Amino acid sequence: MSGRIHSIDTFGTVDGPGIRFVLFMQGCALRCDFCHNPDTWDTAGGRQVEVEDILSEIEPYLPYYQGSGGGITVTGGEPTLQAPFVAKLFKACKERFGLHTALDSSGFCDPTHAGELMSYTDLVLLDLKQLNPDKHIRLTSQPHDRILKFASWLSEIRKPVWIRHVLIPGHTDDKEDLSLLGQFMGELSNVERLELLPYHEMGVYKWERLGKDYPLAGVRPPDEEEVKRARRIIEESARSVGTAHA
Repeated sequence: MSGRIHSIDTFGTVDGPGIRFVLFMQGCALRCDFCHNPDTWDTAGGRQVEVEDILSEIEPYLPYYQGSGGGITVTGGEPTLQAPFVAKLFKACKERFGLHTALDSSGFCDPTHAGELMSYTDLVLLDLKQLNPDKHIRLTSQPHDRILKFASWLSEIRKPVWIRHVLIPGHTDDKEDLSLLGQFMGELSNVERLELLPYHEMGVYKWERLGKDYPLAGVRPPDEEEVKRARRIIEESARSVGTAHA
């Protein structure tokens, strides 16, 4: 079975535990204003590979992944668009190398499409962009109904999740929106960690190279105090839901 990929990072340290092989899949249905990989959007881009091709790329670095408690993370783009390929890859990584597997996803996926994939996935890094429905559409071009359904399904099947949220001043840092995120997290039974990712401009050059106007031009990254404030709001809101359910 073949898949379409964008690129590979053999020494990832921020996409799950330990040192990781990070595979960027090609194709995404969202059009996030802050995307730092807009060159992954086109489903016809990238290059076509077989599972064995990826296993051959992984093998020389196995001592680093295994010795650090790391593994493989598949991201994108949106990896669930190629769920059958990723499922086969994860299955092979587990059977041949005993690797920990992580999926970095927006959650824009029908659960019925991801059943087999989840059976070989140890951890989901779930990117929740914005809980306000109107703001989510403005920020990503798509509604978030499917994303919330996918997140709730992951909770039902007890799949370990790290919630990721990109903190963008003026776009995703409103107190009400952060409270909504915390409340939603508090309703889930499987959240192991919250990763607040400060907005950055490192992908702007890719927009320029593609001839696209960058929608967030002039938006500054949040400072340390703003990140601490956001975390406090989210965690307090999540705890309030947990207390209410106790």
